[in-house]
Amino acid sequence: MSVIWYECKVKYRKTHETGEQKVTTDTYLLDAVSYTEAEARITEEMKAYTNEDFRIMNIKVANFSEVHPFENSDRWFKSKVSLVALDEESGKERKTNIYLLVQANDVKEAFENTIKAMETTMGDYNIPSITESPILDVFPYFTGEEEQLEKYKVIDTASEEKVEEETEEEVVS
Repeated sequence: MSVIWYECKVKYRKTHETGEQKVTTDTYLLDAVSYTEAEARITEEMKAYTNEDFRIMNIKVANFSEVHPFENSDRWFKSKVSLVALDEESGKERKTNIYLLVQANDVKEAFENTIKAMETTMGDYNIPSITESPILDVFPYFTGEEEQLEKYKVIDTASEEKVEEETEEEVVS
């Protein structure tokens, strides 16, 4: 079953670093099977996040194919990826656009993280645009099953390098 991501805009009173309270509207992303479940889930998440009253201003289906969190990153970027395929009948190239939500600290890192996210792709692709997303946080649905955790796996580059080193050592042994 494919995941449906919902963008939820929530208006609430937020205390800033200066101690000043201002009404702000923030965007969050979560996966759900319906608008009703999305509303219930964002309500629960916001209750844990703030003690203030809040209003859900908007819920809409997001057009993300995949969400890729990365450790030590604090912002979310929307990467447009054009998958290139050759149409055998006409002999022309066909492009299909997909959108990934990638966590990074800046646009350069978002580009690198998009390439990491696409490394298992067999076909050709290019990345025509990367823009910073207004999404503040992502709340994936976890059932506790290993399969669920795989779809939202935090990529830790340091541990990947360690695994590669251990694998190389096993081959040499």
